[in-house]
Amino acid sequence: MRLILLGPPGAGKGTQASGIVKKYGIPHISTGDIFRKNISEGTELGKKAKEYMDQGLLVPDELVVAIVKDRLVEEDCKEGFLLDGFPRTVAQADALDIEIKNLEYCLDKVINIDVTKEELIERAVGRRICKECGATYHIKFNPTKAEGKCDACGGELYQREDDTVETVTKRIEVYLEQTKPLIDYYEKKGVLVNIDGKQDIDKVFSDIVNALGSDK
Repeated sequence: MRLILLGPPGAGKGTQASGIVKKYGIPHISTGDIFRKNISEGTELGKKAKEYMDQGLLVPDELVVAIVKDRLVEEDCKEGFLLDGFPRTVAQADALDIEIKNLEYCLDKVINIDVTKEELIERAVGRRICKECGATYHIKFNPTKAEGKCDACGGELYQREDDTVETVTKRIEVYLEQTKPLIDYYEKKGVLVNIDGKQDIDKVFSDIVNALGSDK
């Protein structure tokens, strides 16, 4: 099973990715993780990427593609993979298509977890994190027993500085603007699957499995 996972910040991609890789026995390939691994290991690609990142610049498409390609040829990807965080643009998608064909692979599905902007804002703004143990809660969807106190360790809860309505709205708008062409791109190829991300976590996962059409 060769998959791509799309979804805006706060859509619950991390949770669903964990379930997908466990069920289908495929590696979860996150570009962020790949960058960190290459940089920590001091690979040639990692050094090049670090030069851009240290200057606060975006890593060029050709370098991102090269790093992803390097990961896809590893042994554990032969039976499939789940790409998360890549591609981000149509140019990257075109380059990925070429690499997948060169490897004689075929992309099975692109899963798009669809959540409205209003829902995403509510999720992010209501998020609270424990200062002591890092446990995450939500004032509406997952409240603590005692207000402002962590259920696990009793630590004080706080709201991230970037979890304000203004910041979250901007973050989501940027994502939607960048990703809309990508969604159209894969829709035209007939591999896009839209999943309603507003539902319960288990129902979202069930819909993904049904859309993939495999009971493995």
